[in-house]
Amino acid sequence: MTQHSRILASDFSLPSDEGIVDVLSANNDSLAKLGAHHMVVYSGLHDPRRVFATLGLHDRGSIDKLLRNPAVMDWFDAAGVEEIPPLFAGEVVEKIDLVDEPTNHTGIIVAAIAPIDNVDVLLAKVRGSLRRFIAAGVRRVWIYRAFDDRNEVMILQELDTEEHAIAWVEQPDAAAEWMSGAGVGVYPPLFVGKLQRILELQLQA
Repeated sequence: MTQHSRILASDFSLPSDEGIVDVLSANNDSLAKLGAHHMVVYSGLHDPRRVFATLGLHDRGSIDKLLRNPAVMDWFDAAGVEEIPPLFAGEVVEKIDLVDEPTNHTGIIVAAIAPIDNVDVLLAKVRGSLRRFIAAGVRRVWIYRAFDDRNEVMILQELDTEEHAIAWVEQPDAAAEWMSGAGVGVYPPLFVGKLQRILELQLQA
């Protein structure tokens, strides 16, 4: 799984689970023009129409341009997204590998966007609980902090199996307390899914 230092992420549903990658591959030239260089697409395990997508961006300015530009809304419209989702824009504050093979990825993730009280406290708790994460099948943890709300985070966890991912969501450890904040208020529910494609965004000739 490829993750980038600055990203824009969203959790949304499509009318159909057929040809998801093809649908999301269309009209990407406009995103590339605004500074996006990769798109990572995941589909839900239980609902393949549910999609979690991240855009890797060159710099902070690229995110500002994307958020202000109507091309982003046009991209969602072209993909058939009926309800435009909230967008998370942030940068990485921690990446933790819990496996010996850093290039071996399962692509099975649990994603959460949630409010927290203190990022430093969160990081310390995660670092102090790595054995429990490993026992639950967690292989990697990426933590991103929002640009517009310093107490909002997005946390991506890669699990070793689908079964462990589902179990982790159904019975989360106290060390992953942020998961309880997902699905509350404006925040989307926890996303459990699998990698579909990593798309390189290039300007069309």
